[in-house]
Amino acid sequence: MSAFFSKLKVTLALVACSASFVAMAQDKLVVGVDTAFVPFEFKQGDKYVGFDIDLWDAIAQKMDVSYELRPMDFGGLIPGLQSRNLDVAMAGITITDARKQAVDFSDGYYNADLLMAVKNGDNTITKFSDLAGKKVGLKQGTAAASFMKAKYKADYIEFPNIDNAYLDLQAGNLDAVVHDSPNVLYYVKIAGDGKVKSTGETDSILPQQYGFALQKNSSWTPKVDAALKALRADGTYNKLYVKWFDKQPK
Repeated sequence: MSAFFSKLKVTLALVACSASFVAMAQDKLVVGVDTAFVPFEFKQGDKYVGFDIDLWDAIAQKMDVSYELRPMDFGGLIPGLQSRNLDVAMAGITITDARKQAVDFSDGYYNADLLMAVKNGDNTITKFSDLAGKKVGLKQGTAAASFMKAKYKADYIEFPNIDNAYLDLQAGNLDAVVHDSPNVLYYVKIAGDGKVKSTGETDSILPQQYGFALQKNSSWTPKVDAALKALRADGTYNKLYVKWFDKQPK
C-alpha cells in the first residue's frame, strides 16, 4: 500500500512539474516586430531599440512576463498572429476596423497622421492633392498605402522597406514618399542629410492611433491594457515619449 501511495506521489509531482513547465512556456510571449520603422523599432548595432521596444519592455515588466522578439516584414505580422505563431505584434500598427476583424488591439498608445517627404528644393508639392501625376513611394501593406491609393491619384510604387523609398527619393527616382508622420519627421531629422524635407503638415488626412496587436480574443489583451494604463499613471509612458520624440504627448 505504501509503495502505491509512494508511486502516486511521484506521479502527481511529475504532473505538477509538467504543468509548471507548460505555464512557464506559455508565459514567454513571442513578439513579432518589423525593425525598419524608426523611431519605433530599429536595429542599432546588435540591439533592437525604439519607442515601441522600450514601451513593450515596460509593459512586459508590469505583467511580469518574459518575451522574445521575432523580427519580420510588416506584411507577416497579422498573419503570424492569425496562425498563432506570434502572441503580440508591434510596428506602429494602425488600429483599423478591418484589422480588428482578424486580431485584437490594445488601447491606442500613439496618435499619428500622414506626411510627405520631398527633395529639399521642391516647392511644387505642399499638399497631398499636389501628388497627382507624381511618382510616390509607399510602404507595402500599410494603412497609409491603402488610404493613399483609394484617395489620391498618383504613380505609386510600393516598397517592403520604407528606407528604400527614401533612398529612391534622394536618388531622384521618386517625387515624394508618403508615410506615417513620426517616421517621416525622424528620417528628415536623422538621415535626410539636409536633402529632404517634410511637407503636408497643414493637411490632416488620416488621423490614426497605433496599438499593439494580439491574437483574436487573447487573454493577454486586457493585461496589456492594464499595464499601459499603469505606465501612463506612474509617468513611465511620458518619460519614454520625451526620450524618443523630444516633446510631451498631447
